[in-house]
Amino acid sequence: MRYSRYLIPTMKEDPSDAVVSSHRLMMRAGLVRKESAGMYVYLPLGHKALRKIINIVREEMDNSGALEFLMPELTNADLWKESGRWNTMGPEMFRIKDRNNLEYALGPTHEEAFTNAVRSTVTSYKELPINAYQINTKFRDEIRPRFGVIRSKEFIMKDAYSFDVDEEGLDKSYQTMRSVYRKIFDRCGLATIPVQADTGNMGGSASEEFMVASEVGEETLLICESCSYRANQEKAVFKREEKSGSITGELEKVHTPDVKTIDDLVKHFSAESSKFLKSILYTADGETVMAVVTGDREINEIKLKNHLGCVELELASDDKIFEATKSPVGFAGPVGIKNIRIVFDLSVKNTFDAITGANEKDYHYKGVNPGRDFEIKEEADLVTAVEGDACPECGKKLSATKGIEVGHIFKLGYKYTKAMNFTFLDKNGRPANPIMGCYGVGVTRTLAAVIEQNHDEKGLMWPKEIAPFDVHIVGICKTEEDEKKIAEIYEEIKKAGFDALYDDRKNSPGIKFADADLIGLPLRITVGKSFFDTGDIEALDRKTKEIKRLQRKELVPYLKEFFGR
Repeated sequence: MRYSRYLIPTMKEDPSDAVVSSHRLMMRAGLVRKESAGMYVYLPLGHKALRKIINIVREEMDNSGALEFLMPELTNADLWKESGRWNTMGPEMFRIKDRNNLEYALGPTHEEAFTNAVRSTVTSYKELPINAYQINTKFRDEIRPRFGVIRSKEFIMKDAYSFDVDEEGLDKSYQTMRSVYRKIFDRCGLATIPVQADTGNMGGSASEEFMVASEVGEETLLICESCSYRANQEKAVFKREEKSGSITGELEKVHTPDVKTIDDLVKHFSAESSKFLKSILYTADGETVMAVVTGDREINEIKLKNHLGCVELELASDDKIFEATKSPVGFAGPVGIKNIRIVFDLSVKNTFDAITGANEKDYHYKGVNPGRDFEIKEEADLVTAVEGDACPECGKKLSATKGIEVGHIFKLGYKYTKAMNFTFLDKNGRPANPIMGCYGVGVTRTLAAVIEQNHDEKGLMWPKEIAPFDVHIVGICKTEEDEKKIAEIYEEIKKAGFDALYDDRKNSPGIKFADADLIGLPLRITVGKSFFDTGDIEALDRKTKEIKRLQRKELVPYLKEFFGR
């Protein structure tokens, strides 16, 4: 493709609203343009790279035996109501009505739609397993779209849904997708970190995210360098320290006027934060619940929500707190509480002579001990693991890093097939529900993640397999005759099967080289003065910066070697 006939509106300066490398470079290199908050136009160069990622995803999915569908982006509300998610998906789901007042959603995900499609066609165990997928647009009304296409309102996603006869079949489908995802991201030139993850609104048992380490990542990953443990902080667990001790004092009520926060209490009692018990009240599907953790830890609300099995979890109102504890916010504690459900973190049982709220304004208890002063009837892992905690598998220290999620796989179980009454006849002629898995790849997010990992101060450095073009030819000449000779080389490269961008513009060499660095195709071929003087053509590896000087007859063989073709 001749540059003069292509649309690549490069920019010299960074856009004012671009704060991450991928967003900045996608704008500057002419890949995208912003239409509105969270919505982007993919220009020809960006769309070409996106198509290459899509082709990789499609090839690997097809090679695994998955079947490609194309689902409506508009999904009927009745399907969401069947599964019970119409009222639980939250404000991120776009809900609309047609002229007949019928309700629809712009699909943020397609579990219901695929379950409905497969149940309308499958009646026997002989027709299973099936892994159905699509590559399509998804919509989510993000409260704060940011980081360009990393978190946007409209994005392209590959979502797949497996339907198996039993758990053994699901495990096979799940492991197949784990392998497929590694191949997809390897081919895209991405180094990913698979981590254990929470299943969230999708439901199910097992879940694994494929993360790309990045300083701008919205997820925190906890990683053990000594073994294979990897987990999203939402899911991560850690080995608890076994503490020894004994009861040394009596329960004592202490006057603590206006002392409410842990920091205030630490100063007031001159004690470490781990000596305190934080008691936080929530409303879980309308029920008031108290969660108790040690003062040096933060409650992980995702873990609490999963343990309670509730749909909605929010901090209790001041009125609910007073109703349960007879005290204002900041003075709650487990001693003497009988009328509400209390869940204790696993570390609480190992505390001795702790300090906690006395359920009375301006008072706290000290010398509080589990077993003597309150009973632990229900406990769970309720706190967030942090860097430096002990790995749950080997005991070594965990390290933390930020990451961008590019893929996520779930074992959904029977959540949707039971809710939507999808049955097939098993080997014995009896009706049974298929068991499901769910597997997603954020295609547009993968493109951004590739750029986050592959750039320098001058611009992009495309991995070979997803680069929009293979070769960037920079022609530098003064006469029309010289220009014809460069065009002949361009045609030779094309004829040899390589996709080339030929910069035939009348611009200065400096502008051409700057744009070539910014666009960042794998190989830059410079045909200029050296060629016309000595026959030398310069080949620059964009990533390694290595330069090769070649004669014309050596060029195509070198390209074949460079690209492994």
